[in-house]
Amino acid sequence: MKSVPDYFGSMVFDDRVMKACLSAKEYNSLKKTIDEGAKLDIGVANAVADAMKDWAVAHGATHYTHWFQPLTGITAEKHDSFISPSPDGGVIMEFSGKELIKGEPDASSFPSGGLRATFEARGYTAWDPTSYAFIKGKTLCIPTAFCSYGGEALDKKTPLLRSMEALNKQVLRILRLFGNDSVKCVRTSVGPEQEYFLITKEMYDLRPDLRFTGRTLFGARPPKGQEMDDHYFGVVKPRVAAYMEELNKELWKLGILAKTEHNEVAPAQHELAPIYTTTNIATDHNQLTMEIMQKVAAKHGLVCLLHEKPFAGVNGSGKHNNWSIATDTGVNLLSPGETPYENAQFLLFLCAVIKAVDDYQDLLRIAVATAGNDHRLGANEAPPAVVSIFLGDELNAVLEAIETDTPYAGTEKTQMKLGVDVLPKFNRDTTDRNRTSPFAFTGNKFEFRMLGSSNSIACANIMLNSAVAESLKIYADRLENADDFETALHAMIRKTIRDHKRIIFNGNGYDEAWIKEATEKRGLCNYRTTPDCMPHLLDKKNVDMLTSHGVYSEAELKSRCEIMLENYCKTVLIEANTMVDMAKTQIAPAVSAYAKEIAETISVKKSSDSSLACIYENSLLKKLSSLTDRIAGKTENLEEALVSLHIVEDTTAEAEAIRDNILVRMGELRLACDEAETVTAKKYWPFPSYGDLLFSVR
Repeated sequence: MKSVPDYFGSMVFDDRVMKACLSAKEYNSLKKTIDEGAKLDIGVANAVADAMKDWAVAHGATHYTHWFQPLTGITAEKHDSFISPSPDGGVIMEFSGKELIKGEPDASSFPSGGLRATFEARGYTAWDPTSYAFIKGKTLCIPTAFCSYGGEALDKKTPLLRSMEALNKQVLRILRLFGNDSVKCVRTSVGPEQEYFLITKEMYDLRPDLRFTGRTLFGARPPKGQEMDDHYFGVVKPRVAAYMEELNKELWKLGILAKTEHNEVAPAQHELAPIYTTTNIATDHNQLTMEIMQKVAAKHGLVCLLHEKPFAGVNGSGKHNNWSIATDTGVNLLSPGETPYENAQFLLFLCAVIKAVDDYQDLLRIAVATAGNDHRLGANEAPPAVVSIFLGDELNAVLEAIETDTPYAGTEKTQMKLGVDVLPKFNRDTTDRNRTSPFAFTGNKFEFRMLGSSNSIACANIMLNSAVAESLKIYADRLENADDFETALHAMIRKTIRDHKRIIFNGNGYDEAWIKEATEKRGLCNYRTTPDCMPHLLDKKNVDMLTSHGVYSEAELKSRCEIMLENYCKTVLIEANTMVDMAKTQIAPAVSAYAKEIAETISVKKSSDSSLACIYENSLLKKLSSLTDRIAGKTENLEEALVSLHIVEDTTAEAEAIRDNILVRMGELRLACDEAETVTAKKYWPFPSYGDLLFSVR
């Protein structure tokens, strides 16, 4: 049996394979392209393509695909075989540098938000040499960017790579000012923690809402949910443990650094966290992770639910985006060191992040906006929709000392003594964790906690990279022209603290008093829903910043605003139509059938003894009849609201109508149906209950 180091990355055309397959000259040229952005030589591309093909075929691959991430939020691939006809009537296996570098998928059916006309079908995929190719099944997958015939980005990877370049450029300017000339490249690193639910396939197949929408649209709360806090970090059930074991193996084969696994807060909820890696690779890996989670679950008779809120009444699922900045020499620029007060370089980068989050808090909220995530944010299970930064006591004290120009007393290390001699003594961290904060500093990185579990992490990191690049650009412009660097640096750090301290909050983000203070006193944004925040993508300050760094063109921004609002509308409308169908064809008939049985019971009882009052049965029949009428009425109300949307042509207006009208009527219909579930005999109820779903995996 092979050990993990033996098979880790075995399905990846990684650095080890490239070194073995390419000549030293070809390898060094390719590494220069990857590490420094040097132009790719076509001769090197041909050598890489040939080596890739030989390696892939040796591992059983017959096809290749340009693997890309369109604006659907998932990945896409078109498979081509390696075969070419030979003169003798057979075939040979070929793959050229030209085929490696560029692909030509049909772009007509991918979201474009008006970037191309319907008849303009041509699109291009371009190889991303910074992300390793890998084998999935019998196919060599080549990570690529995806653009239209006119050159506009139709994917999430292209703007991400642009944002990484923008940040790299500005960080290098700052490092040069500190006298650091050895660093050639700076990259952001990310470790996305992935939450998910597991339920049995049998239960899933009996729930049309789960099959069509990924979440339960109906469901009365079970007698037991997460109240006992007994699932979080609890013993992993054997069936789940077997799933996790196979999942790890499949991820490790693809070079994905799956590290931590545990039960999450809600029953049937779990989490997987990887070790950090470069942001664009981490984005590729997270997309792969979600896909493989679902594939492995199917092999175990399970279904992996990645929706942000698959069940009402228990915690939903998020994705914590742990973000840091590191140099090619291995230095984490967000590490405060032992004496952060004296670490001017760290303080400058810290201030750049603080300024970025305050100036572009709306962009961070927009980056996580989906119909599914709207159910989580502000629900006391995830951060509020108001963006703020948690720094902890030590850094807060450091910034306060700088702002007030007073001496910093420092923070003493507190030794933890647990009262048992045999237990080791250790120093307590200088800051606690704050799970209610949307954006928390956790020692040498920031944890952006607002992402939904099904989100691509690309969008959040695009906005974060770009906003921090803008802060650093402003700093570099000032410091490069300063007469005295030290004086200007101190003044700028101090000014940033004074101007942007409103975004720093170290308290309880779930407290209603904080939301009031944040919006009324501090003037922070509180965009509770996707239709509230999405139009602000096109605010002048946001367009100016993103276009100035070359991350997006104005046309690309308009397209994304349109696509995100369209996705919101489509998602909720599918949910609403599913609710109508389930209520009319399954729930209402089930309640009526049970009412009929009760009526027959009353009739039988009275026929045998006319003096019987049948108090219980009559009360129940009255309740069921009332609920049947109520369900019918609420269903009709929802249908009427859906019909009224047909005359709304503007996407923004449609999204607002859905938020203000459709969702309200969906909620009313759900209340009636969930109440009916609590009084209808189980044998009549057409779907597995919440208790069945949440506790079915043993």
